[in-house]
Amino acid sequence: MAIETRARPLTPYQVSRYSRHIIMPQVGSAGQRKLLDSSVLVVGAGGLGSPISIYLALAGVGTVGIVDFDTVDVTNLQRQILHHNDDVGRPKVESARETLLAYNPDLDVAIHEEPISSANAMGIMAGYDVIVNGADNFPARYLVNDAAYLSGKPLVDGSILMFDGHSTVFLPGQGCYRCLFPTPPPPGEVPSCAEAGVLGMLPGMVGTIQATETVKLILGIGRSLASRLLLIDALEMEFRTVKIRRNPECPVCGDNPTVTELIDYEAFCGVPNMAVQSA
Repeated sequence: MAIETRARPLTPYQVSRYSRHIIMPQVGSAGQRKLLDSSVLVVGAGGLGSPISIYLALAGVGTVGIVDFDTVDVTNLQRQILHHNDDVGRPKVESARETLLAYNPDLDVAIHEEPISSANAMGIMAGYDVIVNGADNFPARYLVNDAAYLSGKPLVDGSILMFDGHSTVFLPGQGCYRCLFPTPPPPGEVPSCAEAGVLGMLPGMVGTIQATETVKLILGIGRSLASRLLLIDALEMEFRTVKIRRNPECPVCGDNPTVTELIDYEAFCGVPNMAVQSA
């Protein structure tokens, strides 16, 4: 992906604030300007969205968009570090914006306080360079995948449950979530975090990896997780990477796609309308 670097120089404050980036040859002042000119949409302001958006804000990503319609619940506080005790009952997007600006006022936080759906997903994604998925239910995961692919946007994906997590990157033309999982599991077969639980630190591990992959994409450096799936077993503290390939039979990104527009994802997944719930 290509992000045009701003013509205007960094301010003395920015040179000081981002000095540990600027002295790195892989980043430098040109790379930091790329970060400042970039925009990233984080889907979900929960367990994964928290470390993702915080580290993107600290890195100097110029615009961080947050889409979530939920309110902060006391059960969120075990892992969702965007939110604090006094935020219980507040919209997550408002709490998220306040926290991110407290970390870095040199930032534009765009909030989308609405369920992401087939009707609005493409419009919301249109203004962003990279999409990062932090949703925890299958309708939202398939919706975000399809909308990102149809929009031509890179998608940085992650998932968590109990002690297990995984992350990967889907680049336009190089596969998508449906290449891995063409159809969702039967309703009730895979429990949610609310049903099975999740180790509070696990979203920090996976979300930080997602933030790292996002910054690498913006800067155009290193080897991304595209075509690879990183599997994390926090109970055994084992990390394993498996190769994944674009499926030519994939209904979205295959040679003869059958899904060319967004569909009814609740019906596709066989569950009630859940919109986006953050992990």
